[in-house]
Amino acid sequence: MGKITGFLEYQRLKEASEDSQSRKRHYHEFVRHLSDDEVKLQGGRCMDCGIPFCMSGCPVNNIIPDFNDLVWKQDWRNAIETLHSTNNFPEFTGRVCPAPCEEACTLRINSDAVGIKSIEHAIIDKAWEQGWVRPVPAARQTGKRVAVVGSGPAGLACAQQLARAGHAVVVFEKNDRVGGLLRYGIPDFKMEKSLIDRRLEQMRAEGVVFRTNHMVGRAPCGAGNAAATSLDPTTIVDEFDAVVLAGGAEQARDLPVPGRELDGVHFAMDFLPLQNRRVAGDAGVRELWAKGKHVVIIGGGDTGSDCVGTSNRHGARSVTQFELLPMPPDVDRNPVWPYWPQRLRTSSSHEEGCERDWSIGTSAFIGEHGKVKALRAVRLEWKDGRMSEVPGSEFDIPADLVLLAMGFVSPVQSMLEAFGVARDARGNANATTDGDGCYSTSVPKVYAAGDMRRGQSLVVWAIREGRQCARAVDEFLMGTSELPR
Repeated sequence: MGKITGFLEYQRLKEASEDSQSRKRHYHEFVRHLSDDEVKLQGGRCMDCGIPFCMSGCPVNNIIPDFNDLVWKQDWRNAIETLHSTNNFPEFTGRVCPAPCEEACTLRINSDAVGIKSIEHAIIDKAWEQGWVRPVPAARQTGKRVAVVGSGPAGLACAQQLARAGHAVVVFEKNDRVGGLLRYGIPDFKMEKSLIDRRLEQMRAEGVVFRTNHMVGRAPCGAGNAAATSLDPTTIVDEFDAVVLAGGAEQARDLPVPGRELDGVHFAMDFLPLQNRRVAGDAGVRELWAKGKHVVIIGGGDTGSDCVGTSNRHGARSVTQFELLPMPPDVDRNPVWPYWPQRLRTSSSHEEGCERDWSIGTSAFIGEHGKVKALRAVRLEWKDGRMSEVPGSEFDIPADLVLLAMGFVSPVQSMLEAFGVARDARGNANATTDGDGCYSTSVPKVYAAGDMRRGQSLVVWAIREGRQCARAVDEFLMGTSELPR
Protein backbone atom coordinates (compact mmCIF):
# COMPACT_ATOMS: atom_id res chain seq x y z
CA MET A 1 0.00 0.00 0.00
CA GLY A 2 1.25 3.48 -0.77
CA LYS A 3 5.04 3.77 -0.62
CA ILE A 4 6.72 0.77 0.95
CA THR A 5 9.10 2.92 2.99
CA GLY A 6 6.70 5.85 3.37
CA PHE A 7 6.26 5.41 7.11
CA LEU A 8 10.03 5.83 7.49
CA GLU A 9 10.35 8.80 5.15
CA TYR A 10 7.27 10.95 5.87
CA GLN A 11 6.19 12.56 9.11
CA ARG A 12 2.60 12.77 10.27
CA LEU A 13 1.13 16.18 9.45
CA LYS A 14 -1.42 17.96 11.59
CA GLU A 15 -4.28 19.75 9.86
CA ALA A 16 -3.89 23.53 9.83
CA SER A 17 -6.15 25.54 12.11
CA GLU A 18 -6.83 29.16 12.85
CA ASP A 19 -5.03 30.76 15.80
CA SER A 20 -6.59 29.76 19.13
CA GLN A 21 -7.37 33.35 20.11
CA SER A 22 -8.72 34.71 16.83
CA ARG A 23 -11.09 31.79 16.30
CA LYS A 24 -12.85 32.58 19.58
CA ARG A 25 -14.44 35.55 17.81
CA HIS A 26 -16.65 33.40 15.59
CA TYR A 27 -18.55 30.10 15.38
CA HIS A 28 -17.24 28.85 12.03
CA GLU A 29 -15.08 25.76 11.59
CA PHE A 30 -11.42 26.61 11.94
CA VAL A 31 -9.70 23.35 10.91
CA ARG A 32 -8.75 23.03 7.24
CA HIS A 33 -8.17 19.76 5.46
CA LEU A 34 -4.75 18.93 4.08
CA SER A 35 -3.77 19.76 0.51
CA ASP A 36 -3.78 17.04 -2.16
CA ASP A 37 -0.01 16.69 -1.98
CA GLU A 38 -0.04 16.53 1.81
CA VAL A 39 -2.75 13.87 1.83
CA LYS A 40 -0.82 11.87 -0.76
CA LEU A 41 2.19 11.69 1.56
CA GLN A 42 0.01 10.85 4.56
CA GLY A 43 -1.56 7.99 2.62
CA GLY A 44 1.95 6.88 1.70
CA ARG A 45 2.73 6.35 5.40
CA CYS A 46 0.39 3.31 5.50
CA MET A 47 2.59 0.29 6.27
CA ASP A 48 0.84 -2.54 4.43
CA CYS A 49 1.07 -4.24 7.81
CA GLY A 50 -0.77 -7.42 6.78
CA ILE A 51 -3.42 -7.33 9.50
CA PRO A 52 -5.19 -3.94 9.33
CA PHE A 53 -5.91 -3.41 13.01
CA CYS A 54 -7.11 0.09 12.05
CA MET A 55 -10.17 -1.48 10.42
CA SER A 56 -11.12 -3.40 13.55
CA GLY A 57 -10.54 -0.26 15.63
CA CYS A 58 -13.00 1.63 13.44
CA PRO A 59 -16.64 0.98 14.46
CA VAL A 60 -17.86 1.18 10.84
CA ASN A 61 -14.88 -0.92 9.67
CA ASN A 62 -13.72 1.60 7.09
CA ILE A 63 -11.47 -0.01 4.47
CA ILE A 64 -8.61 2.20 5.55
CA PRO A 65 -5.56 0.65 3.82
CA ASP A 66 -7.39 0.77 0.48
CA PHE A 67 -8.32 4.45 0.60
CA ASN A 68 -4.86 5.29 1.93
CA ASP A 69 -3.39 3.63 -1.15
CA LEU A 70 -5.87 5.39 -3.43
CA VAL A 71 -5.01 8.87 -2.15
CA TRP A 72 -1.31 8.02 -2.52
CA LYS A 73 -2.11 7.28 -6.17
CA GLN A 74 -4.31 10.42 -6.28
CA ASP A 75 -7.28 8.28 -7.35
CA TRP A 76 -9.78 10.40 -5.43
CA ARG A 77 -12.89 9.10 -7.19
CA ASN A 78 -12.28 5.53 -6.11
CA ALA A 79 -11.17 6.73 -2.69
CA ILE A 80 -14.60 8.25 -1.98
CA GLU A 81 -16.34 5.15 -3.36
CA THR A 82 -14.33 3.03 -0.94
CA LEU A 83 -15.03 5.37 1.97
CA HIS A 84 -18.76 5.59 1.22
CA SER A 85 -19.03 1.79 1.02
CA THR A 86 -18.79 1.62 4.82
CA ASN A 87 -19.65 5.12 6.05
CA ASN A 88 -22.69 7.14 4.97
CA PHE A 89 -21.43 10.41 6.44
CA PRO A 90 -17.62 10.69 6.48
CA GLU A 91 -17.89 14.49 6.64
CA PHE A 92 -19.31 14.06 10.16
CA THR A 93 -16.81 11.49 11.41
CA GLY A 94 -13.92 13.25 9.65
CA ARG A 95 -14.61 16.21 11.93
CA VAL A 96 -15.91 14.93 15.28
CA CYS A 97 -14.76 11.30 15.60
CA PRO A 98 -11.99 10.73 18.20
CA ALA A 99 -10.40 8.32 15.69
CA PRO A 100 -10.12 4.97 17.49
CA CYS A 101 -8.75 3.70 14.16
CA GLU A 102 -5.58 5.71 14.75
CA GLU A 103 -5.03 4.25 18.21
CA ALA A 104 -5.25 0.81 16.54
CA CYS A 105 -2.80 1.72 13.74
CA THR A 106 0.29 -0.50 13.88
CA LEU A 107 2.50 2.58 13.73
CA ARG A 108 0.99 3.68 17.05
CA ILE A 109 3.08 1.06 18.86
CA ASN A 110 6.24 3.15 18.60
CA SER A 111 5.53 6.12 16.36
CA ASP A 112 2.84 8.55 15.21
CA ALA A 113 -0.18 6.85 13.68
CA VAL A 114 -1.19 7.32 10.07
CA GLY A 115 -3.39 10.44 9.93
CA ILE A 116 -6.48 8.43 9.02
CA LYS A 117 -8.98 11.02 10.20
CA SER A 118 -7.33 13.82 8.23
CA ILE A 119 -7.27 11.60 5.12
CA GLU A 120 -10.98 10.86 5.52
CA HIS A 121 -11.68 14.58 5.99
CA ALA A 122 -9.83 15.45 2.79
CA ILE A 123 -11.45 12.70 0.71
CA ILE A 124 -15.04 13.65 1.52
CA ASP A 125 -14.43 17.39 1.20
CA LYS A 126 -12.92 16.87 -2.27
CA ALA A 127 -15.86 14.63 -3.22
CA TRP A 128 -18.33 17.37 -2.37
CA GLU A 129 -16.21 20.00 -4.14
CA GLN A 130 -16.07 17.89 -7.30
CA GLY A 131 -19.79 17.06 -7.26
CA TRP A 132 -19.23 13.33 -6.82
CA VAL A 133 -21.71 12.99 -3.94
CA ARG A 134 -25.03 12.46 -5.64
CA PRO A 135 -28.34 10.79 -4.80
CA VAL A 136 -28.42 7.00 -5.13
CA PRO A 137 -32.13 6.21 -5.60
CA ALA A 138 -33.32 2.62 -5.46
CA ALA A 139 -33.74 0.80 -8.77
CA ARG A 140 -37.18 -0.39 -7.65
CA GLN A 141 -39.65 0.21 -4.84
CA THR A 142 -40.66 -2.61 -2.51
CA GLY A 143 -43.98 -1.15 -1.39
CA LYS A 144 -42.91 -1.44 2.26
CA ARG A 145 -43.05 1.53 4.63
CA VAL A 146 -40.61 2.12 7.49
CA ALA A 147 -40.80 4.76 10.22
CA VAL A 148 -37.54 5.96 11.77
CA VAL A 149 -37.98 7.82 15.07
CA GLY A 150 -35.07 10.20 15.62
CA SER A 151 -32.89 11.97 13.06
CA GLY A 152 -29.46 11.79 14.64
CA PRO A 153 -26.61 9.87 12.99
CA ALA A 154 -28.15 6.46 13.70
CA GLY A 155 -31.55 7.44 12.33
CA LEU A 156 -30.10 9.14 9.25
CA ALA A 157 -27.80 6.22 8.39
CA CYS A 158 -30.62 3.73 8.86
CA ALA A 159 -33.05 5.81 6.78
CA GLN A 160 -30.61 6.27 3.91
CA GLN A 161 -29.78 2.57 3.72
CA LEU A 162 -33.45 1.54 3.79
CA ALA A 163 -34.39 4.07 1.12
CA ARG A 164 -31.62 2.77 -1.13
CA ALA A 165 -33.08 -0.73 -0.63
CA GLY A 166 -36.35 0.55 -2.08
CA HIS A 167 -38.44 1.07 1.03
CA ALA A 168 -40.55 4.18 1.65
CA VAL A 169 -38.94 5.78 4.70
CA VAL A 170 -40.39 8.48 6.93
CA VAL A 171 -38.19 10.04 9.61
CA PHE A 172 -39.92 11.62 12.60
CA GLU A 173 -38.03 14.30 14.53
CA LYS A 174 -39.34 16.12 17.59
CA ASN A 175 -37.27 19.27 16.95
CA ASP A 176 -37.85 21.89 14.30
CA ARG A 177 -34.82 20.78 12.28
CA VAL A 178 -33.37 17.42 11.32
CA GLY A 179 -30.06 16.24 12.75
CA GLY A 180 -30.51 15.32 16.41
CA LEU A 181 -27.25 15.59 18.33
CA LEU A 182 -25.44 16.59 15.13
CA ARG A 183 -27.68 19.65 14.89
CA TYR A 184 -28.27 20.67 18.49
CA GLY A 185 -25.44 19.08 20.45
CA ILE A 186 -22.24 19.66 18.49
CA PRO A 187 -21.15 23.32 18.27
CA ASP A 188 -20.92 24.92 14.84
CA PHE A 189 -17.23 25.63 15.30
CA LYS A 190 -16.66 21.86 15.33
CA MET A 191 -19.14 21.01 12.57
CA GLU A 192 -21.10 23.55 10.56
CA LYS A 193 -24.73 22.61 9.97
CA SER A 194 -24.59 23.17 6.22
CA LEU A 195 -22.92 19.75 6.15
CA ILE A 196 -26.13 18.20 7.48
CA ASP A 197 -28.34 20.22 5.15
CA ARG A 198 -26.63 19.08 1.97
CA ARG A 199 -26.89 15.43 3.09
CA LEU A 200 -30.60 15.92 3.72
CA GLU A 201 -31.05 17.17 0.16
CA GLN A 202 -29.35 14.01 -1.08
CA MET A 203 -31.58 11.84 1.09
CA ARG A 204 -34.75 13.63 0.01
CA ALA A 205 -33.77 12.98 -3.60
CA GLU A 206 -33.41 9.30 -2.63
CA GLY A 207 -36.98 9.30 -1.35
CA VAL A 208 -36.61 9.84 2.41
CA VAL A 209 -39.41 11.96 3.91
CA PHE A 210 -38.66 14.06 6.99
CA ARG A 211 -41.36 15.17 9.40
CA THR A 212 -40.04 17.65 11.93
CA ASN A 213 -41.95 18.92 14.97
CA HIS A 214 -43.37 15.42 15.47
CA MET A 215 -43.03 13.87 18.90
CA VAL A 216 -43.70 10.13 18.91
CA GLY A 217 -44.94 9.26 22.37
CA ARG A 218 -45.11 11.56 25.35
CA ALA A 219 -42.29 13.96 26.17
CA PRO A 220 -41.17 14.08 29.81
CA CYS A 221 -42.30 17.14 31.75
CA GLY A 222 -40.34 20.23 30.71
CA ALA A 223 -38.56 18.48 27.83
CA GLY A 224 -38.93 18.35 24.09
CA ASN A 225 -40.38 20.82 21.63
CA ALA A 226 -43.57 22.45 22.91
CA ALA A 227 -44.70 23.08 19.33
CA ALA A 228 -44.32 19.44 18.30
CA THR A 229 -47.31 17.38 17.22
CA SER A 230 -47.74 14.35 19.45
CA LEU A 231 -48.10 11.03 17.65
CA ASP A 232 -49.44 7.83 19.20
CA PRO A 233 -46.85 5.03 19.01
CA THR A 234 -49.61 2.47 18.44
CA THR A 235 -50.70 4.35 15.34
CA ILE A 236 -47.12 4.46 14.05
CA VAL A 237 -46.71 0.71 14.53
CA ASP A 238 -50.04 0.02 12.79
CA GLU A 239 -49.37 2.31 9.81
CA PHE A 240 -45.83 1.13 9.03
CA ASP A 241 -44.38 -2.26 8.19
CA ALA A 242 -41.46 -1.63 10.56
CA VAL A 243 -40.42 1.01 13.07
CA VAL A 244 -36.86 1.91 14.09
CA LEU A 245 -36.27 3.74 17.38
CA ALA A 246 -33.11 5.77 16.84
CA GLY A 247 -33.35 8.57 19.36
CA GLY A 248 -30.43 9.71 21.48
CA ALA A 249 -29.46 9.05 25.08
CA GLU A 250 -30.97 12.28 26.35
CA GLN A 251 -31.43 11.50 30.04
CA ALA A 252 -28.56 13.55 31.49
CA ARG A 253 -26.77 12.49 34.67
CA ASP A 254 -27.70 14.89 37.47
CA LEU A 255 -25.75 16.03 40.53
CA PRO A 256 -28.08 16.01 43.56
CA VAL A 257 -26.08 18.12 46.03
CA PRO A 258 -27.24 21.05 48.18
CA GLY A 259 -27.95 24.12 46.06
CA ARG A 260 -28.78 22.18 42.90
CA GLU A 261 -32.00 24.20 42.58
CA LEU A 262 -30.17 27.54 42.33
CA ASP A 263 -30.53 29.69 39.24
CA GLY A 264 -27.39 29.34 37.14
CA VAL A 265 -26.92 25.58 37.55
CA HIS A 266 -27.81 23.95 34.24
CA PHE A 267 -27.31 20.79 32.25
CA ALA A 268 -24.86 21.23 29.37
CA MET A 269 -27.63 20.35 26.94
CA ASP A 270 -29.70 23.26 28.28
CA PHE A 271 -26.80 25.50 27.26
CA LEU A 272 -25.27 24.20 24.02
CA PRO A 273 -28.35 23.94 21.76
CA LEU A 274 -29.26 27.58 22.47
CA GLN A 275 -26.06 28.78 20.80
CA ASN A 276 -26.67 26.46 17.84
CA ARG A 277 -30.07 28.10 17.41
CA ARG A 278 -28.57 31.59 17.57
CA VAL A 279 -26.02 30.68 14.90
CA ALA A 280 -28.87 29.31 12.78
CA GLY A 281 -30.56 32.72 12.97
CA ASP A 282 -33.47 31.81 15.23
CA ALA A 283 -35.25 34.68 16.93
CA GLY A 284 -36.38 34.68 20.54
CA VAL A 285 -33.78 32.20 21.76
CA ARG A 286 -33.76 31.90 25.56
CA GLU A 287 -31.14 34.03 27.31
CA LEU A 288 -28.48 31.81 28.82
CA TRP A 289 -25.02 33.26 28.35
CA ALA A 290 -21.55 32.83 29.82
CA LYS A 291 -20.49 36.41 29.06
CA GLY A 292 -18.70 38.04 31.98
CA LYS A 293 -19.31 35.04 34.25
CA HIS A 294 -17.14 32.65 36.17
CA VAL A 295 -18.08 29.38 34.46
CA VAL A 296 -17.48 26.00 36.09
CA ILE A 297 -18.01 22.88 33.99
CA ILE A 298 -18.39 19.56 35.78
CA GLY A 299 -17.38 16.67 33.55
CA GLY A 300 -14.22 16.14 31.51
CA GLY A 301 -15.56 14.58 28.31
CA ASP A 302 -16.44 15.92 24.87
CA THR A 303 -19.61 17.65 26.04
CA GLY A 304 -17.66 19.48 28.72
CA SER A 305 -15.09 20.48 26.11
CA ASP A 306 -17.87 21.88 23.91
CA CYS A 307 -19.06 23.95 26.87
CA VAL A 308 -15.52 25.30 27.26
CA GLY A 309 -15.35 26.43 23.63
CA THR A 310 -18.82 27.97 23.69
CA SER A 311 -18.21 29.79 27.00
CA ASN A 312 -14.99 31.28 25.66
CA ARG A 313 -16.80 32.52 22.57
CA HIS A 314 -19.46 34.11 24.79
CA GLY A 315 -16.71 36.03 26.59
CA ALA A 316 -16.68 34.24 29.94
CA ARG A 317 -14.66 35.87 32.70
CA SER A 318 -13.08 32.52 33.58
CA VAL A 319 -13.63 28.90 32.57
CA THR A 320 -12.81 25.98 34.86
CA GLN A 321 -13.43 22.31 34.13
CA PHE A 322 -13.55 19.69 36.88
CA GLU A 323 -13.29 15.93 36.45
CA LEU A 324 -14.15 13.38 39.11
CA LEU A 325 -11.56 10.84 37.92
CA PRO A 326 -7.77 11.14 38.27
CA MET A 327 -5.74 12.90 35.63
CA PRO A 328 -4.85 10.31 32.96
CA PRO A 329 -1.24 9.83 31.86
CA ASP A 330 0.14 12.01 29.07
CA VAL A 331 1.84 9.20 27.12
CA ASP A 332 3.34 9.48 23.64
CA ARG A 333 2.45 5.98 22.44
CA ASN A 334 -0.44 3.59 22.93
CA PRO A 335 0.38 1.41 25.95
CA VAL A 336 -2.57 -0.94 25.31
CA TRP A 337 -2.34 -1.13 21.51
CA PRO A 338 -4.51 -1.86 19.56
CA TYR A 339 -7.16 -0.98 22.13
CA TRP A 340 -8.42 2.46 23.13
CA PRO A 341 -6.10 3.87 25.82
CA GLN A 342 -6.81 6.15 28.74
CA ARG A 343 -4.65 9.16 27.99
CA LEU A 344 -4.73 12.90 28.58
CA ARG A 345 -6.66 14.45 25.72
CA THR A 346 -6.47 18.18 25.14
CA SER A 347 -9.12 19.45 22.76
CA SER A 348 -9.04 22.55 20.56
CA SER A 349 -11.40 24.18 23.07
CA HIS A 350 -8.96 23.60 25.90
CA GLU A 351 -6.25 25.27 23.82
CA GLU A 352 -8.42 28.39 23.67
CA GLY A 353 -8.28 28.86 27.43
CA CYS A 354 -9.43 26.75 30.37
CA GLU A 355 -8.32 25.73 33.84
CA ARG A 356 -8.60 21.96 34.24
CA ASP A 357 -8.47 19.98 37.47
CA TRP A 358 -8.90 16.27 38.22
CA SER A 359 -10.03 14.17 41.19
CA ILE A 360 -12.48 16.88 42.22
CA GLY A 361 -15.83 16.20 43.87
CA THR A 362 -18.61 18.76 44.23
CA SER A 363 -20.04 19.14 47.73
CA ALA A 364 -22.52 21.96 47.23
CA PHE A 365 -23.54 25.00 45.22
CA ILE A 366 -23.56 28.23 47.21
CA GLY A 367 -25.98 30.99 46.28
CA GLU A 368 -27.16 34.50 47.03
CA HIS A 369 -30.74 35.61 46.45
CA GLY A 370 -31.51 32.37 44.65
CA LYS A 371 -28.56 32.55 42.24
CA VAL A 372 -25.40 30.45 42.29
CA LYS A 373 -22.30 32.37 43.31
CA ALA A 374 -19.78 29.69 44.20
CA LEU A 375 -19.09 25.98 44.06
CA ARG A 376 -17.81 24.07 47.06
CA ALA A 377 -15.47 21.26 46.06
CA VAL A 378 -13.24 18.69 47.69
CA ARG A 379 -10.19 16.87 46.47
CA LEU A 380 -10.44 13.12 46.07
CA GLU A 381 -8.03 10.26 46.49
CA TRP A 382 -8.34 7.13 44.37
CA LYS A 383 -6.92 3.86 45.58
CA ASP A 384 -7.69 0.41 44.15
CA GLY A 385 -10.56 1.91 42.21
CA ARG A 386 -12.14 3.38 45.32
CA MET A 387 -12.71 7.05 45.94
CA SER A 388 -12.33 8.90 49.23
CA GLU A 389 -12.18 12.56 50.19
CA VAL A 390 -8.85 14.07 51.15
CA PRO A 391 -9.27 15.43 54.71
CA GLY A 392 -9.07 19.22 54.92
CA SER A 393 -9.05 19.69 51.14
CA GLU A 394 -12.41 21.44 50.79
CA PHE A 395 -12.35 24.74 48.87
CA ASP A 396 -14.73 27.22 47.22
CA ILE A 397 -14.46 28.60 43.70
CA PRO A 398 -16.46 31.52 42.23
CA ALA A 399 -19.21 30.27 39.93
CA ASP A 400 -21.91 32.38 38.25
CA LEU A 401 -22.74 29.60 35.78
CA VAL A 402 -22.35 25.87 36.44
CA LEU A 403 -22.75 23.43 33.56
CA LEU A 404 -23.31 19.75 34.31
CA ALA A 405 -21.62 17.69 31.58
CA MET A 406 -21.30 14.33 33.30
CA GLY A 407 -22.69 12.19 30.51
CA PHE A 408 -26.07 10.62 29.89
CA VAL A 409 -27.75 7.83 31.78
CA SER A 410 -30.13 6.46 29.15
CA PRO A 411 -32.67 7.33 26.47
CA VAL A 412 -35.76 9.20 27.62
CA GLN A 413 -37.75 6.47 29.34
CA SER A 414 -41.18 7.80 28.32
CA MET A 415 -40.43 6.94 24.68
CA LEU A 416 -39.64 3.30 25.44
CA GLU A 417 -42.57 3.06 27.83
CA ALA A 418 -44.91 4.42 25.17
CA PHE A 419 -43.87 1.68 22.75
CA GLY A 420 -43.91 -0.96 25.48
CA VAL A 421 -40.33 -1.95 24.67
CA ALA A 422 -38.44 -4.08 27.18
CA ARG A 423 -35.36 -2.39 28.64
CA ASP A 424 -32.04 -3.62 29.90
CA ALA A 425 -30.53 -2.89 33.31
CA ARG A 426 -29.29 0.52 32.12
CA GLY A 427 -32.66 1.62 30.79
CA ASN A 428 -31.80 1.16 27.11
CA ALA A 429 -33.98 -0.67 24.60
CA ASN A 430 -33.21 -4.36 24.99
CA ALA A 431 -32.09 -5.61 21.57
CA THR A 432 -29.15 -7.81 20.60
CA THR A 433 -26.80 -7.26 17.67
CA ASP A 434 -26.29 -10.85 16.58
CA GLY A 435 -28.27 -13.93 15.68
CA ASP A 436 -31.80 -14.00 14.33
CA GLY A 437 -33.80 -10.85 14.92
CA CYS A 438 -30.82 -8.63 15.67
CA TYR A 439 -31.72 -5.06 16.61
CA SER A 440 -35.34 -6.16 17.13
CA THR A 441 -37.04 -5.28 20.41
CA SER A 442 -39.60 -7.16 22.45
CA VAL A 443 -42.36 -5.50 20.40
CA PRO A 444 -43.01 -7.05 16.96
CA LYS A 445 -41.91 -4.85 14.03
CA VAL A 446 -40.08 -2.44 16.35
CA TYR A 447 -36.29 -2.15 16.17
CA ALA A 448 -33.76 -0.03 18.08
CA ALA A 449 -30.34 1.31 17.13
CA GLY A 450 -27.71 3.79 18.25
CA ASP A 451 -27.86 5.43 21.66
CA MET A 452 -31.41 4.14 22.09
CA ARG A 453 -30.00 0.61 22.19
CA ARG A 454 -26.38 0.93 23.41
CA GLY A 455 -26.52 4.10 25.50
CA GLN A 456 -24.41 7.21 25.09
CA SER A 457 -21.72 6.64 22.50
CA LEU A 458 -19.86 8.10 19.51
CA VAL A 459 -21.28 9.39 16.23
CA VAL A 460 -19.36 6.66 14.42
CA TRP A 461 -20.98 3.96 16.57
CA ALA A 462 -24.39 5.45 15.81
CA ILE A 463 -23.71 5.26 12.07
CA ARG A 464 -22.60 1.64 12.41
CA GLU A 465 -25.72 0.67 14.32
CA GLY A 466 -28.00 2.53 11.92
CA ARG A 467 -26.48 0.68 8.97
CA GLN A 468 -26.66 -2.71 10.65
CA CYS A 469 -30.20 -2.10 11.83
CA ALA A 470 -31.23 -1.17 8.29
CA ARG A 471 -30.00 -4.53 7.05
CA ALA A 472 -31.89 -6.34 9.82
CA VAL A 473 -35.11 -4.47 8.93
CA ASP A 474 -34.61 -5.18 5.23
CA GLU A 475 -34.19 -8.89 5.97
CA PHE A 476 -37.34 -8.83 8.11
CA LEU A 477 -39.35 -7.16 5.34
CA MET A 478 -37.95 -9.00 2.33
CA GLY A 479 -36.59 -12.28 3.69
CA THR A 480 -33.10 -11.40 2.51
CA SER A 481 -30.96 -8.31 2.13
CA GLU A 482 -28.18 -7.06 -0.09
CA LEU A 483 -27.38 -4.17 2.22
CA PRO A 484 -23.91 -4.34 3.77
CA ARG A 485 -23.83 -5.25 7.43
